[in-house]
Amino acid sequence: MAGLCLLLGVVCAGMGLWIWTQQRALRGAAAQLKGMEETDSTARLGLAVPNRCAEELLEQVNHLLELRRQEQSAWQERERTLRQQISNVSHDLRTPLTSILGYLQLLEEETLGEEERRAYLAVVESRAKALQSLITGFYDLSRLEGGEYPLKREPVQLYTSLSGLLAAFYGDFTEQGFDMTVELEEHLPPVRADSGGVLRVFTNLIRNALDHGRGRMTVRLRQEGEYVVSLFANDAGGLTEEDLPHVFDRFFTSDKMRTGRNTGLGLAIVKSLTEQMGAAVTATLEEGMFVVRIQWTVFTG
Repeated sequence: MAGLCLLLGVVCAGMGLWIWTQQRALRGAAAQLKGMEETDSTARLGLAVPNRCAEELLEQVNHLLELRRQEQSAWQERERTLRQQISNVSHDLRTPLTSILGYLQLLEEETLGEEERRAYLAVVESRAKALQSLITGFYDLSRLEGGEYPLKREPVQLYTSLSGLLAAFYGDFTEQGFDMTVELEEHLPPVRADSGGVLRVFTNLIRNALDHGRGRMTVRLRQEGEYVVSLFANDAGGLTEEDLPHVFDRFFTSDKMRTGRNTGLGLAIVKSLTEQMGAAVTATLEEGMFVVRIQWTVFTG
């Protein structure tokens, strides 16, 4: 009987010691968790004493902590990007507005000649149109990204759309002295797209070349297998290979000082529109030329 009591006492003591060590380990894990919250640590929770069930629980807690860190990191990146975009928007709007206000002040001078007055008014009109274009671009991009820009999926003849636009911009190309190469295949099959979206894409690419290109410009339209491919290429200027992954970003500029009209809204709208119409757009640098290539899916009914 005494031996049984002794054995029970040893078992109870052992159980008590095991319970105490487990409680101590869990209190230690709780302290680790508190310390991680206070210091924003990336460490993982662990137990000083093995316990399979508790370790499984802590593994799930560690997984949740990692998800929380990822969400926090993503939120911080979104906040950083938003602040940068707000700064860029402010700059892009302020630049033409400052110019408009400056020339309006000059127009108030009583000694101003009629020729100078007309020249200043022309500058004001030009800057006002640039400002209007920026605001329209901001609005359209927000609608596209919010899914509020209705696009149809219907047969569209790219040759008709592109040839008409090139004819409309012929005077601009000539005035700026572009060395044009135009190769448009006729009798191409229609593609699955939105006619208004196609015109906006081609117009933005042409305006991008007029604003930032110089010298050579190439426009091609041809069929490649089950796709119709449109290609726009112009001299790259200061664009580098490091810039290519970002050329379709909102407010991207290769002008790091943002001294001119370098907002990336036009190409951002091109990317959003083409993707929503089921096409694929890529940008490359080839022999000193900035090349935008769009692969359109042939309409099959």
